[in-house]
Amino acid sequence: MGRRLKVIGLIGALSVSVSSFAFAQGKPQSLGTRKGVFNRHNGQFKGAARERWFQLSPEDRQTFRKNAERWLQMSPDERKVMRDREILRRERIRSEAEAVLRDSGLRLDQAKRDLFQERYLQERGRIDRELRQEYETRRQQQLERLKKEFQPPENSPGVSSTSTPAVSTSPSH
Repeated sequence: MGRRLKVIGLIGALSVSVSSFAFAQGKPQSLGTRKGVFNRHNGQFKGAARERWFQLSPEDRQTFRKNAERWLQMSPDERKVMRDREILRRERIRSEAEAVLRDSGLRLDQAKRDLFQERYLQERGRIDRELRQEYETRRQQQLERLKKEFQPPENSPGVSSTSTPAVSTSPSH
């Protein structure tokens, strides 16, 4: 029974992660249909989930695996907190998309509203990724500037490196 729960937990973690990752990547998903199915006999996904897996870069696959392992290490309470956070995040973004649509003054039928919201979420995800990447690049540049600023000059007198201790050449009596 314990192993079965772990497998079910892994399936849940994988499906949440794949859908979250696909959502973050801006790939459209239909929430009402289940195209990707986990085959419990051979432990593999088939269908859309499998296709999404192979569309991931090796780095993204590695990140996914690490996240799945972390998920399996979490207690049920920690998993619930993570699920609740994800639900709140999605609700916040969805309500933001609705507010943008409302503020735009557009009058759309339900199908076009859904399409608008989907496109908004895709663009929002793309912009968020770009901003995260830009932020990380700027943070790395700042770190390099700080390293250069605080690194002692190599040939300056009176400054000793912390990696090589100063050695006295005079005999001590």
